[in-house]
Amino acid sequence: MKIICTVTNDLSHDQRMHRICTTLHEGGHDVTLIGRRLPGSSPLPDRPFAQVRLSCRHHSGKRFYAEYGYRLWKDLQRRQFDVVCAVDLDTLLPAITAAGRSQAVVYDAHEWFSETPEVVHRPLIRGIWRGLGRALAKRTAARYTVGPALALQLEKDYGTEFDVIRNVPYKGKGLNQENPGGVILYQGMLNPGRGLDTAVRAMHQLPNCELWIVGEGPERTALEQLTDEVGVRGRVKFHGFVAPDRLPDFTARAWIGLNLLENSSPSYYYSLANKSLDYIQSGLPSIQMDFPEYRALQEHYQCFALLPELTAPALAAQIKALRDAPERYGRLRQNCLDAARELCWENEAPKLLDIYQRIERKLAR
Repeated sequence: MKIICTVTNDLSHDQRMHRICTTLHEGGHDVTLIGRRLPGSSPLPDRPFAQVRLSCRHHSGKRFYAEYGYRLWKDLQRRQFDVVCAVDLDTLLPAITAAGRSQAVVYDAHEWFSETPEVVHRPLIRGIWRGLGRALAKRTAARYTVGPALALQLEKDYGTEFDVIRNVPYKGKGLNQENPGGVILYQGMLNPGRGLDTAVRAMHQLPNCELWIVGEGPERTALEQLTDEVGVRGRVKFHGFVAPDRLPDFTARAWIGLNLLENSSPSYYYSLANKSLDYIQSGLPSIQMDFPEYRALQEHYQCFALLPELTAPALAAQIKALRDAPERYGRLRQNCLDAARELCWENEAPKLLDIYQRIERKLAR
């Protein structure tokens, strides 16, 4: 089949979509991934599938969504395809309106869009997105999301079933070594609500540790200023964006990983972040929020330390407790390595291909 996947990012660092599109390509499908060009977008690396960037004048707010939706709809209309996969709610409307009777639409709900921090506290905007989700999700041929807890919430909200395709990395090699308790690693976007200010403040109580922040985002300047205010500038290292193939170099030198989130929206509360599974695949124990998806993984695999509240004293206490209990840390590390054999993309890929095979059979009738 000819499959088009649509996103609103610039494709450069979307490892999840790279995995999905590569798997579909390897499954015999003709795949195109469509995103957008940003002013600072870097050249795209060669991939086994086609990549397209649409140019927009606007890059945020309702003008961006209106412009990108129109440009995406117009682009889809001139393409031949069997299936269009709309990644998140912000590309679902143009996908559905561009698809004909003989074409199928798949909804990839990477997050609960109407319940994200940017939307949930704006009643009118939230109502519009929520109404779109309820109206459009049922018109798709298949739907999937990243975890069972989020799938259950989406099913309740939209009144239709969702499959689960976990956002897990490819099988690794247990790269992390048993490093002394020194380097605390955060990898990901530097966005509001990610608990990074809490991590910086906790460093004041952890004089023998360094915090490595690997990633970029709008919070970087404020975080750099905060390191000066707290007096930990020399022990907080900002490494900026790092290519995916270089991330293992940082993970291998870390002692513990961080995945912190404010409970500021249902989307955050029911999320399953890429980094939590990346840490597992690398054999790196990590501190996760005591939210449903992480709690479920912890109950099954015992490879996290769960944080009941997002405060600097609570985080520092968790880190000190692990540092003072090397046997517990060793068990967490071994449990990560054991869990990594199950929580890998090689086990999720067949589930993804099965969804598209079902659609292919329906289209062939």
